[in-house]
Amino acid sequence: MKNTQDAAPVIGSVDLEDAEMQFLHWLGDGPNLLLLHATGFLPWIWLPVVRRLGRAFSITAPYHCSHRMADPRAGGLSWAILARDTVDFCAARGIVRPLAAGHSMGATVATLAHASMGLPMEKMALIEPIFLPRFLYTMELKVEDHPLAGKSIKRRNLWEDREEARRYLREKPLFKNWDEEALDLYVQHGMRDGGGGIELACHPEREAALFMGGVQRDPWPLLPEVSCPVLVIEGETSANREHIDLKKAASLIPKGGYAMVREAGHLVPMEKPDETAALVREFFTKD
Repeated sequence: MKNTQDAAPVIGSVDLEDAEMQFLHWLGDGPNLLLLHATGFLPWIWLPVVRRLGRAFSITAPYHCSHRMADPRAGGLSWAILARDTVDFCAARGIVRPLAAGHSMGATVATLAHASMGLPMEKMALIEPIFLPRFLYTMELKVEDHPLAGKSIKRRNLWEDREEARRYLREKPLFKNWDEEALDLYVQHGMRDGGGGIELACHPEREAALFMGGVQRDPWPLLPEVSCPVLVIEGETSANREHIDLKKAASLIPKGGYAMVREAGHLVPMEKPDETAALVREFFTKD
């Protein structure tokens, strides 16, 4: 058995009751592993981690951006809806009691799907989950008042070509520490031809709608209801550490554990795929 996953993924889609969800699937030799991506990103961004995990898991990564329309100025797309879509997606794909690794939004969606909607999970690795300070879930935020939605809706969305886009991104603090392959995948698959140049596949309006949807459901009361083993993973230099107490979150989960990735920001899988894969593999394979 090879120690890396070299096969090209199957690219498919699932018809939900009122939406169509795209996904990538890498066939492996072990249990089902569900990968859920961060806000505004895409399943392809997991590929550097998937390569390092090898064929130890049968991996499925759905795309949570383009399958539903939502207005960021009308509350956006609730992550509870994404959680329900994840439950329905697993049912449609015949994925039973999977392992799950989610990043940022994806980690919160996994938590909601399991603890609120009853999706059985074998284990969950929650990488930089968005468990906001509780008062934010009681506020009626406008787009311009939301610290992330207000920025994302103004995001640049047109470049002459992919090379210009890559140079532009590499100069931005958010992308400067990315693994080279991860950045190449984002430029290749996270952008598309349109409007006289290259534009983001996840339009800034859609990304803002996702950010706005993140304050529609408070996950904190659900953490004691999480019944499976969980590893909460935090980046050492993540700006979220000023606002989100992930050690506390891990302590509220009955079978919760905590790990820190040194010299990593919020985008741990994109910056540190080696460390991410190692943590995930060890956690999912130990008794």
